Amino acid sequence: MAQDHCWLTTDRLGLRRFTTTDLGWLSSVYADPEVTRYLGGTKTEAQVKKMLAERILDYYEAHPGLGIWMTIEQATGAPVGFHLINHIQGESIIQVGFGLTRSAWGRGFATEMASALVRYAFLDLELESIAGMASLANVASQRVLQKIGLQRHGERAFPHPAYAAQGPLAWFERRAVEWKAERVPGRLAEC
Repeated sequence: MAQDHCWLTTDRLGLRRFTTTDLGWLSSVYADPEVTRYLGGTKTEAQVKKMLAERILDYYEAHPGLGIWMTIEQATGAPVGFHLINHIQGESIIQVGFGLTRSAWGRGFATEMASALVRYAFLDLELESIAGMASLANVASQRVLQKIGLQRHGERAFPHPAYAAQGPLAWFERRAVEWKAERVPGRLAEC
């Protein structure tokens, strides 16, 4: 993996910004109905191209420090998904989230990198709180959100078209002051 593209690493993973050259890979992820069943369903290449431009690439400049990043397995250099800290669409609330390719399921990658992102959000960005949400049927993602220190606070629905059709979602939150009180801050690993 080209380390100059990586801005955050864990023992096994790295995050890098998406670029326009990632359209093919991202389109293949959003073409898989199993991968996207809890991500709003499959998308055409045109829909992914629009999302890549507006929700990912333009977002980097509009909201420094936040975004959606490609998750890379360091041992192979292969993309295994994406992780994010960004605004819930139509809201001022900042969320942590993730999506992984099938080959990455069950390997602890979601938890490993999402945990590093929560640390980054609270220690580097100095956010006061962070949220997470998952489909009520997506028990695996709910477990990840709990493992990274977020606490379940019932259910919540959002009017934005990206979420409205799903109805209520499992809702998780964590305040930085509580999170920090439970941990001895460490240094983020950098490339």
